[in-house]
Parts: sequence; structure tokens; C-alpha cells
Amino acid sequence: MSKTILITGVTAGIGLAAARRFAGEGWRVIGTGRRGDRLRALAEELGDVFLPLEIDMRDLDALGQLGQLKAPWGEVDLLLNNAGFAPPQSAMPEGDWGVMGSAIATNITGLVALTKAVLPKLIERRGHVVNLASIAATYPYKGGAVYGGTKAFVRQFSLDLRCDLEGTGVRVTSIEPGMVETEFTVVRTGSQEASDKLYANMNPLTAEDIAEQVWWVANLPPHVNINALEIMPVNQTWAGFAVHREG
Repeated sequence: MSKTILITGVTAGIGLAAARRFAGEGWRVIGTGRRGDRLRALAEELGDVFLPLEIDMRDLDALGQLGQLKAPWGEVDLLLNNAGFAPPQSAMPEGDWGVMGSAIATNITGLVALTKAVLPKLIERRGHVVNLASIAATYPYKGGAVYGGTKAFVRQFSLDLRCDLEGTGVRVTSIEPGMVETEFTVVRTGSQEASDKLYANMNPLTAEDIAEQVWWVANLPPHVNINALEIMPVNQTWAGFAVHREG
């Protein structure tokens, strides 16, 4: 029996890699994104198993309608909350509120609204919610207050959602990657050069690496739940404490 995955932010990076991974295994894939041209290109690539939906994560009405899709697309077995937005890495005093607000609306409000909309179908099918958090949820860094805060919300939301779904058979997983070379840094900084410099000579994770983890947790026996999965490249570790010296 064919299964269905709903992936947000499917037009690049981890979302795109996951769409290809699951479609290649015979799953139906519903993919949302803001870039219609990329959605159309992916539809041409994946064919009839892919349903492209041009939706902004800040459009709560559109997200709510995803819980009303007709069969077979409405029979959602896995929700991959992948879409996310990171404001520039600016310290809070210099941060732009409009950009910070967009990050909060995308990473928190949209994610919760979509999850709530799709939960009835997931409960009916004893499905799975996989939320893309980040190691930024656990390890702080300068300029990461808003982004890290949103991802800490995603991680805690995942854990508490599991409590709310006790007895339903629905699984919930928070996947928390470290450095993954995608368009993430280009979008965050507006610079391909900055992205290339960040990932130079350190062998970062790839979008396909994370998609493989999503595939793994999705295909474990139904009585097994991975609560949280933190994954980093070998060449990335934790920073030391910052110390300001006076005088």
C-alpha cells in the first residue's frame, strides 16, 4: 500500500532531497514551497507521485486547508515540517524586527498551524510527525537568539506533542542537524561567497544525509519512536565559552 508524505519547504535543500528519497521508494509526496518555478520543475522530475502546492508558511488559511485534501492525497502518513527561515546572524540590538518576525511566523506559527491541521489524518492513520529543529536549539551562538529560539521551540514542541498524542500510535521525532551545506547560508547572508567560506574544507553534512535520517526514522517498526536525533559532521564540535576582558 502506497504511503503519503507531506513536506514543507520542498524546493531546495533537505526538503528537496527528502522528496526525491521518498518518491524513489514509491511514496506519494505532497510538497509545499514559495517558488512556483521550482515546484513545477520538481513535478516534471517526479511525475504523478508528486503534488506541488505553492504555499507560504505564513499563510495560515492555506496551511489549514492542507488538512482537507481529498484521497489519496489527504491520507497523510508522515508530516515533515522542514520549511524554515533564518534571519541574518545579527546580535539582537541590531536585528531587524520584520525579518525576525518572519522567522518566528515561519518556524513556529506556521509549523504549529500546519501540524494541528493535519493531526486528524495522522491520528486516523497512526502516522508520524518529523520536525526539523537544529543544534542551534541546544548550543547558543552570538547572533542566533531568534533562530535558535525558534528551533528550541520546535524541539520542545515535538516532545510535548508526543505527550498529547499518547495512545494514538502517532510518532513524533525532532531531527536536529548541525552544519548542512544547502542554500541555507546563501539565503541567510545573501552571499554565495559567505556560504562557500563557511563550509570550506570541513566536509559538512549534505541534504541527502538528513533525508536519509528521515527515511530511517519513518521506516522503523511502528512501536519504535526516536524522540530526538542530533546529527553533526565529524569536523564540527562545540565552541568554547566567550570571555569579555575589561581594561
